[in-house]
Amino acid sequence: MRNLFSYLYIGLLILGVICVAIATYLWRQHSPTDAGPFAVAAFVCFALGIRNFTSIKGLSYTLWIFAAVIAAMFYPATFQSYGSFEFKTLIVPLLQLIMFGMGTAMSLQDFAGVIKMPKGVLIGVLCQFTIMPFVGLAIAQGFGFAPEIAAGIILVGSSPSGLASNVMSFIAKANLALSVTLTAVATALAPIMTPFLMQQLAGQYVPIDFLAMMWSTTKIVIIPIVAGLLFNHFLSGKAKWLDNAMPLVSMVSIAIIITIITAAGREDLLKIGGLLILACLMHNLLGYVLGYGACKVMGMDQKSCRTIALEVGLQNAGLASGLALTMGKLATVGLAPAIFGPMMNITGSGLATWWRGREPID
Repeated sequence: MRNLFSYLYIGLLILGVICVAIATYLWRQHSPTDAGPFAVAAFVCFALGIRNFTSIKGLSYTLWIFAAVIAAMFYPATFQSYGSFEFKTLIVPLLQLIMFGMGTAMSLQDFAGVIKMPKGVLIGVLCQFTIMPFVGLAIAQGFGFAPEIAAGIILVGSSPSGLASNVMSFIAKANLALSVTLTAVATALAPIMTPFLMQQLAGQYVPIDFLAMMWSTTKIVIIPIVAGLLFNHFLSGKAKWLDNAMPLVSMVSIAIIITIITAAGREDLLKIGGLLILACLMHNLLGYVLGYGACKVMGMDQKSCRTIALEVGLQNAGLASGLALTMGKLATVGLAPAIFGPMMNITGSGLATWWRGREPID
């Protein structure tokens, strides 16, 4: 039976390659509409097929995201509205659901870690809210993007880290306790720091209403997380079905959000997609490099250096997307977060896996 399933997975990968070939042929024949289903099917086959390979099956979710993004690029109207209902109105509720799930996975002990690891938390928070915002500004200026696209890059850099950094720290054999504490503290500071940084760095590109953004961040992040913390405190273990369901719900919600943003910003993506992908990749990689380097200079141990590098490089792109929506600029400011999210999962998982095979040496 096991061999039968192995052949099935290999068959799916072969089918995926065939779909790529057909999609490429149809595209070259100037039949993009006909190529669309085959392009989507290719990534669906790849996402299913690699589940049989332990070393790369973690990329399955990212491949599902690619399939959804390709579908949104080929058929944007399908993912923009249904009748009079606009799908973008789902983004904030979905983000709140994700943040509630994040809260259920946290406890007040995560914040108490500040007392146990004050140096690591201080350095981590400083790196989080300095490196990525200013690197984002430099990249936005260097590439000469249109104002609202540039603001989106800075918005990604001004956002806190998310749960992805905790997962990657665990894989990388980093300081998981420090990672969880940093995520908690950075998230708590986000309603102040994100609007402040946006006002100072992105105000030259788009108008920034500090109080409005502070309330949006609080509404999207803090209130749901507090609700999740209360749920975890009073009902921990009493609703195991919810504990088991929340990771899947969060993953599906992120995929939906990215698909909606891609559909909304399709025209701009067709114009600057390649450059924006390169800019987001640079932003992401420089976060790892500079975060790690800054910690080494400050004498941090190897595990903590890995942790802070991941905390800096992996941003809460979902929050950035939600804020772009509340600004009324989802199709432009929201593009960088939509690209940054899937990309950081690929690079982050690769870096974490590479570190996992190398024991920390101090």
